[in-house]
Amino acid sequence: MLSWQIGDVKVTRLLELENASFGPESGLPMATPSAVKGIEWLAPYFIDTDGQLLMSFHGFLLETPDYKIIVDTCLGADKERGIPQLDHLDSPYLSRLTEAGMDRTSIDYVICTHLHLDHVGWNTMKSGNQWVPTFPNARYLIGAREMRRWEEQETDEIHRLVFLDSVKPVLDAGLVDTVDDNHKLCPEVYFTPTLGHTEGHISVMIESGGKKAIITGDFVHHPCQFAHPEWSHDFDDDPDLSTQTRREQFANMADEKVLVLGSHFRTPTSGQVCREGMAFKFETDE
Repeated sequence: MLSWQIGDVKVTRLLELENASFGPESGLPMATPSAVKGIEWLAPYFIDTDGQLLMSFHGFLLETPDYKIIVDTCLGADKERGIPQLDHLDSPYLSRLTEAGMDRTSIDYVICTHLHLDHVGWNTMKSGNQWVPTFPNARYLIGAREMRRWEEQETDEIHRLVFLDSVKPVLDAGLVDTVDDNHKLCPEVYFTPTLGHTEGHISVMIESGGKKAIITGDFVHHPCQFAHPEWSHDFDDDPDLSTQTRREQFANMADEKVLVLGSHFRTPTSGQVCREGMAFKFETDE
């Protein structure tokens, strides 16, 4: 299992699916095989020999001096999604948590960077015919702006299903705290707004012992976007804003030497952002 030590905070990747190879269905229509093959540093970790994007689905476990925190709960298990490759998965997410030495009842907080289906799935689990909170002793932290976006606006059938089976049950259980975009959970962990992918998207900052890291969420989906921040994802609510966010965040990452933990970056998952001409380059830890 991949893990990192950020000062007093241990971060462990909770892997659900890896080595997923995506072509046009990656959601990044500009990232064609010919385009990404021209970005030499993407190989061998992030594209295959055919120029298909390689991606991963995972969350993170944070162990601070005071709390045990999960950031994003991936796709989940046994859920109807209307997407054949994602329907009724048998997900290993909880077994990864056990491998990390943790029990689901010991989690203090669950942070949702946003409420898309691949970031909230294990918020709940099946018990008989009901969806119940997977982490019954945790407070689920969701950005207030993000919650309003999904409660108040018309959504498609998939997002409606996701809200009903993965968000509403924890709301009904009284486990949700809606917080602002700059919420500080503890001295080492705080939110930063990274808007554009969704109206209230946040990323998670970890700062301890003179070290700094960011868990991206989906303001960046794949390392190819460092070379091309203007490559927006099909699911970005506001492509222009998401591009602006990427440019600003990448510059901050490069200037401040922030460790980047990409929420969809396959192994090795982490690295540093460096400036390269008018854009950026991602240098892995391997």
